[in-house]
Amino acid sequence: MLKWALIFAIISLVAGVLGFTGVAAGAASIAKVLFFIFVVLCVLFLVLGVTVFKAVD
Repeated sequence: MLKWALIFAIISLVAGVLGFTGVAAGAASIAKVLFFIFVVLCVLFLVLGVTVFKAVD
C-alpha cells in the first residue's frame, strides 16, 4: 500500500510540473488517503503483534 501511495505522489508531482492541476490534486489526495490507511494498519498490526506476543508467552 505504501508503494501505491508513493506512485500516486510521483504522478502528482509530475502532473503538477506539467500543469495538469486537476490530475495532480486527484493523485495527491489518493496518495494521502493511501498513506494514512497504511499508517493506521501499521500501528494496528504493531499493537496486535505486541499484545498477542505477550499472550502467547
